[in-house]
Amino acid sequence: MNYMPGTASLIDDIDTNLVFHQTVERIHVGKKFGDIPRGIFIVRGENVVLLGEIDMDKPCDTVLQQVSIEEILEEQRLQQQAKQETEKAKVTALKDRGLSIPKADNLDEY
Repeated sequence: MNYMPGTASLIDDIDTNLVFHQTVERIHVGKKFGDIPRGIFIVRGENVVLLGEIDMDKPCDTVLQQVSIEEILEEQRLQQQAKQETEKAKVTALKDRGLSIPKADNLDEY
């Protein structure tokens, strides 16, 4: 099998602990992204899941713009704020109609 740099095969042994160095956290907002250096990152074996594979034959048609850490964090904050306002408006509209959405911490009861 051929692997891209930075990838690993987890099919044979799922309970393997992973240690990464020079890791970065990539935050995406719309068509922009920013990388935050994180250093050494340890992932315990029970938290490792194989999510998918990279198709090297498929052309990459997504064009992303790299921005500074400060800019992407501000974009993320604005996006999260807008999402919270939308959710609050949805809850208010449902409440006005006598309906409610169960909170996530109460979902185990259903």
